[in-house]
Amino acid sequence: MIYYLFTVNLIGLLTMKLDKYKAINHRYRISESMLMMLAVVGGSGGIYLGMYMFKHKTKKIKFYLGVPLIMIIQCIILGSIL
Repeated sequence: MIYYLFTVNLIGLLTMKLDKYKAINHRYRISESMLMMLAVVGGSGGIYLGMYMFKHKTKKIKFYLGVPLIMIIQCIILGSIL
């Protein structure tokens, strides 16, 4: 479980970095739904960290409210399992 969470959060962080790079260079972007799906499957920490490390998607309501909400729900679920 810990390896999965580490991996999916790392993927989320790197995906945010890649999408920021693509935004700066006017290239084909990673869809917002794909970024949110990464958050839902356990990568919310990496997505959230990437938002603020790379100053990316921080003004979008879907991200600045949605990702922390997903993270809180995941922590509650994880806490109830352990």
